[in-house]
Amino acid sequence: MKKTSTFVDDSYIVTYTVTQDDHNSRLDNFLQIHFQSFSREKIKKFISKGFIKILDRNQNLKSSTKVKTNEVVEITTFKKDFPLETFAGVEISEEKLSIISKTDKYIVINKPPFMATHPTGKHLFYVATVELEKMFDQKFHSVHRLDRETSGVMIISSDANFSSKMTRLFEQRAIKKAYFLIGHNNLKTSFPIKAEQELGEIADFKPNFYTHCFPKGSGEGKVSETQFVEVYQSKEFVLSLAFPKTGRQHQIRSHAAHHGFPLLGDKLYNGDINIFKRFKDKQDTLEDIKKMQIPRHALHAIALKIPAPVENMFIAPLPKDLSNWISRELKLDINDLNSQISTLIKEHL
Repeated sequence: MKKTSTFVDDSYIVTYTVTQDDHNSRLDNFLQIHFQSFSREKIKKFISKGFIKILDRNQNLKSSTKVKTNEVVEITTFKKDFPLETFAGVEISEEKLSIISKTDKYIVINKPPFMATHPTGKHLFYVATVELEKMFDQKFHSVHRLDRETSGVMIISSDANFSSKMTRLFEQRAIKKAYFLIGHNNLKTSFPIKAEQELGEIADFKPNFYTHCFPKGSGEGKVSETQFVEVYQSKEFVLSLAFPKTGRQHQIRSHAAHHGFPLLGDKLYNGDINIFKRFKDKQDTLEDIKKMQIPRHALHAIALKIPAPVENMFIAPLPKDLSNWISRELKLDINDLNSQISTLIKEHL
């Protein structure tokens, strides 16, 4: 299937060329398979409003309209159809990304929380590659990714060959990474910690993307390793730097929770999976909000150390939301904290 996509101001236009496999399919069924950002009801509404077109056809389209091989189906979506996320009844504002470094082959950015790395699913507009394309009027490629809620340093390339080389360096673990986190101090944690629990899924566990910890050497998950060092510790909270040696899904969050300091704001690894379900279904309670304290898991990709051909280390200062929480709740000086963190990064990365 051939696909093209274009962002114009606050709209996103995507086209799909119908293949033989989809010949004579209903239009709504075709879109449900190939454009999964919206429910069937939303798709039907878009068809009735004329947001869906089959190029070179003049008649009004219906959900039951049949698509033919080699026809081009065009879908236009609008940013206004994607409302801002909320926490405790308040909309979460979209912050602008900042640029740490720029060359003719790549840009290093400090990604704000809730910004996706590249367009996917329902996340089509508040996206790092899209924002850069708007700023510089050229195509960009994601070299690696961060979870939407995770803020911090990312390298994004304007050169496809360079992007592939950088991706291979990540896969080969040649690029070193450091993350800053805020955790609940459930077990009065003793640092440093070398977390080596294997990570993987359990059949029939919901949600199926939950990453479980298994004993090292058990063979029940994938070999994983995270080094944690202390930045600050109180009776209730931990500030830590994490240095992942492997790159498993949710590795830092799962390892931190297993060792007794689940991340502040982490709806998934807080010990009660029902909290995640309630937030997902928009049925969160005041108690849930009080336990989370902040809208997202408190994880920030604070540094990348990249070998040749880049030969540099990039550090992204603590983000505004985490800095504000630390100043308010822990009464720490953020400038001193950033300085302390920078020293620790250079010692361990």
